[in-house]
Amino acid sequence: MIDDFFRALGQLGDPRFRNVLLKGLGLTVGLLVAITVAMTWLVGFLIPDTLSLPFVGEISWVNGLALWASVLLMLVLSVVLMVPVAGAFTGLFLDEVADAVEAKHYPHLPPNPETSLLTDIRESLGFFGVIVGVNLIALILFFFVGPLAPILFYAVNGYLLGREYFTMAAMRRMPRADAHALRRRHNAQIWLAGCLMAVPLSVPLVNLLIPILGAASFTHMFHRLAGR
Repeated sequence: MIDDFFRALGQLGDPRFRNVLLKGLGLTVGLLVAITVAMTWLVGFLIPDTLSLPFVGEISWVNGLALWASVLLMLVLSVVLMVPVAGAFTGLFLDEVADAVEAKHYPHLPPNPETSLLTDIRESLGFFGVIVGVNLIALILFFFVGPLAPILFYAVNGYLLGREYFTMAAMRRMPRADAHALRRRHNAQIWLAGCLMAVPLSVPLVNLLIPILGAASFTHMFHRLAGR
């Protein structure tokens, strides 16, 4: 399991890995900028340049204040949303990461059948939805578990990362039912590997690499477990 991770880490300089990261970040920044522009336009459209208040008179700074407040809000939201949104976009291209791993370490394998863009989008959105939903539940539970909150964070995200990335790697080479059966047989090991992936999630900037490292590591793990 540790070897799977370090083999993935050793390939991090692969140009195909870097291209996937840059595409995910580029789409994320583009989306957040577009949302910011749309929000400032909407605020400017809805709030008039001047307001007339009883006993005060005309106020001309409300529109400017609202615009600056909307920009500040989007900056804060961008910091919060950068990682999950980048993860969702990067998920569209994780097949490229797995292809790079197999080309280097498993060259005897036949080419993997191409999946449609619609399938990639569905899988990526499903993964994003699962992560957001379960972490919202975990966030509520944090108020009740106190000092055990970090353990809960790593346990929950470890399960999610292991489940999704291993299933993605397995379904490239076997039917969905067989992929789930293989995952259930090795569930404990996959969960522990997911926890290893979850640790860097709390490290800014490093967490942007997790989708790529996860796809590569679990591709190695799938071939190791399936080879048994």
